[in-house]
Parts: sequence; C-alpha cells; structure tokens
Amino acid sequence: MTITPTIVSYLYICHRKLWLHAHHLRMESTSELVAEGKLIGKTTYPQRALKWQELDLGIAKIDFFDPKSNTIHEIKKSNKKSFAHNAQVKYYLYLLHKIGILEPTAIIEYPKLRITETVEWDKEEDQDLVESWINQADTIIQGACPDKLPISKCKKCSYFDFCWSGE
Repeated sequence: MTITPTIVSYLYICHRKLWLHAHHLRMESTSELVAEGKLIGKTTYPQRALKWQELDLGIAKIDFFDPKSNTIHEIKKSNKKSFAHNAQVKYYLYLLHKIGILEPTAIIEYPKLRITETVEWDKEEDQDLVESWINQADTIIQGACPDKLPISKCKKCSYFDFCWSGE
C-alpha cells in the first residue's frame, strides 16, 4: 500500500477513516463539506493558477507550488484540524526533499480565518518523524478496521453515514 499525504493527515483525524480510505472506501465525493473546501481552494486565489504551477508527485498532487522559492501553498477551509494539515504538508515536504528539492517550505492558508501558518522542513528531525507516520499508517492499514470514534467527533465527517447508519 502506498501511503499518501491524505492518509498521513487521517492518522491525526481518525484511524477508521484512514483504514477505510486506504481500502478504497471513499466517501469524500459525497460530502458537502469536502465540496465546500474544494470550492474555497479554487475560488479564493484564482490568479495562482497563472503564477504558480501544479506539481504531480505520483502519490500526491500539490495544487500550488512556487518553484522560485520551493514553496507549497496549501489552502484549507478551517484550522480545526491544524495538526493533520501540518502532517499532510510535512509529508509533501518529505516527498519534495526525496526528489532533490532543496529547503522546501509550505504555507498553509486559512482564507476564512485570514491566517497563514508556515511549515519548514528540518531534515534532521522531520525525515524520521514523517517516516514514523508512514510506518504507523501502514500498521493501521494492515490490521483490522479500527473502532469508531465517539459520535460527537464524527458529525461533520464524510464517513458519518457509513459508520453510524443503523445506530
């Protein structure tokens, strides 16, 4: 199984969601919240498509990459899951480092909140950290489907109906 940045972010959101996604049970396409997040990403900074490039790394696609500064610009709907967002962009930075891009950085932007967060790549610390996330995710994927989180944490999840129907 290839561990993607999405799977790494799910490591910090819900292990069940990670497992279901990795086993090709995808619910994001039916979620209004996911659609809203994609719309925010496409409409907030329309000039970016002209200025920066999309970068396809095979297991990950970075929507906005500035090759002059080696900077990823990641747009998120809210900062509620900020550690998961940070893990996702750290994994992007890991992938860029692996293909030889020197000193990559990322900026996570929360346009609705009008805040940004800079994420740096520290080869000494971050490489081992990201590789530990990959190993943790792989262990979860290889096991049985994890239990659900408490319902109060699941209300806005795209997998809510899948996990909680019949309850």
